[in-house]
Amino acid sequence: MSVKIKILVIALLICVVGVLSIYSSTYQKEGKLWQDIYQRQVFWIFLGILLFLLTSNFNYRGLWDWTYLLYGLAVLLLLLVVFLGIVRLGAQRWLRIVWFNFQPSEIVKLIMVVFLARYFSRKSVDNIDLKADKYGIFKGLIVPFIFTIIPVGLIIDQPDLGSGAIIIFLFVLMLYLGRVKLRHILVFLMVIFLLMPVSWNFLRDYQKDRIMVFLNPNIDPLGAGYTIIQSKIAIGSGGILGKGWLSGTQSQLHFLPESHTDFIFATFAEEWGFFGGVMLMLLYYLLIRQGIYIAECTHDHFGKLLAWGISMLLAVEVVVNLAMNMGFAPVVGLPLPLMSYGGSSVCVTFIALGILVNINKRRAVF
Repeated sequence: MSVKIKILVIALLICVVGVLSIYSSTYQKEGKLWQDIYQRQVFWIFLGILLFLLTSNFNYRGLWDWTYLLYGLAVLLLLLVVFLGIVRLGAQRWLRIVWFNFQPSEIVKLIMVVFLARYFSRKSVDNIDLKADKYGIFKGLIVPFIFTIIPVGLIIDQPDLGSGAIIIFLFVLMLYLGRVKLRHILVFLMVIFLLMPVSWNFLRDYQKDRIMVFLNPNIDPLGAGYTIIQSKIAIGSGGILGKGWLSGTQSQLHFLPESHTDFIFATFAEEWGFFGGVMLMLLYYLLIRQGIYIAECTHDHFGKLLAWGISMLLAVEVVVNLAMNMGFAPVVGLPLPLMSYGGSSVCVTFIALGILVNINKRRAVF
């Protein structure tokens, strides 16, 4: 079985599980909006498959020439959110495009992976050196950080602390993979660590509440701690084999907020139990492992960094969402890739997977 087929099959299996969970968590809610929500997710999946097929046949090296244009587009979209964005649940993260809401921060994460992969690579595929080998602290750390902090600042202001933190994590990862001098990376991490107490004063009240609730959910069990408490109840009540599809009490009786988006794993685990949760994690592992395999096999450094960045982006989103659902991380509002309801996340994830397939397809050329 080819890598393309493997990635597509694994992704579709996760999507099917997601649609079943979305339907289960919404079919008893009143109103046409809720009754049709799983159908909209199916539409996003089909659109995502189309984007996957297109990007898997598009030469990823073309992204090299488009990188700065894509970066400018990312900043423009985030600025449009500031002035024209739709406010939902107290956050201004979406743009209205014709008949659907688009979340620019999802595509910006992928664009930043492309940008950093290009920044630390040389244009010629015959040159096996990375640019960062010759860089000092200014070009190797300060300049790419300036490019990174601009979209991060705009995303955090929406507010979307989770997506901003993921981009910073990817930045540090790309510094390491790009072979920036280790002492420069350690200096950067030390500065971040020293600034953490100061950054507390810039967090919004609800963000501070989420961090405090992460440390002790019982501080505010009916307020900021309610969702995570209900999530852990749902996961724990699923037992080994779960309660069965359409039989989860926490989601069916609407005790669990955002049961079809950020906390869809809790919905799934309640109905399919520990065994189902392990199988789902295995699917994600196999998908991410395919990306790492592609990164390890390609000899083009731009492709290698791009494949590593995409794989780690997917991995960190999965790990953070699962940890958030189980109370091991603060609630930061990140969707579970390919499972959570939302067209932006589904489509961008399929685009990223298509790029991975194309890197694998063309690695033999180099």
